[in-house]
Amino acid sequence: MSSLGKLRAIEDDELELMRSWRNAPAVRANMYTRHEISQAEHLSWWKQTSGCDDQKYFMYECNGIGHGIVGITSIDFLNANCSWAFYASTDAPKGVGSRMEYLALEYVFGQMGLHKLYCEVLAFNEAVIKLHQKFGFRVEGVFHQHHSIDGKYVDIYRLGLLAPEWSSIRNNLYAKLSETQTGR
Repeated sequence: MSSLGKLRAIEDDELELMRSWRNAPAVRANMYTRHEISQAEHLSWWKQTSGCDDQKYFMYECNGIGHGIVGITSIDFLNANCSWAFYASTDAPKGVGSRMEYLALEYVFGQMGLHKLYCEVLAFNEAVIKLHQKFGFRVEGVFHQHHSIDGKYVDIYRLGLLAPEWSSIRNNLYAKLSETQTGR
């Protein structure tokens, strides 16, 4: 999978870079937590998060350069499922989101051996909903007017993907992503 990059542990000296990506207006606009995160708040969150067994965060790296963050949360080994989210740096090359998604799915269904992966997306983030659907996710429900942003309630889409569904499409998606990556 090296042609697509890799997910790796986040180093302590990358926490400020991670925070700067997360605080980018384009990223914050698509998150539940939309305020600018202070260094103290970020470090406190990281200290708490890195000590939890039900969460894992990764740096997405390609050709030695970090381009984004993948978070796997609410890990439930008893029921073999978890949630996930990602964000890319503001200067990430085109296609980074797809490569991060592929690697995240491979990790969850391959290395972790889980049965289901799910996520929530703000309804106006249509590009990410479509991206997830390209990877086999199905809309499992819509939480109507579930989250308040600037005094207006917005819908939340809940999407899910099962391991057998991923298994049936992963090779074709890998081939497409590899072609895109190499420019063929």
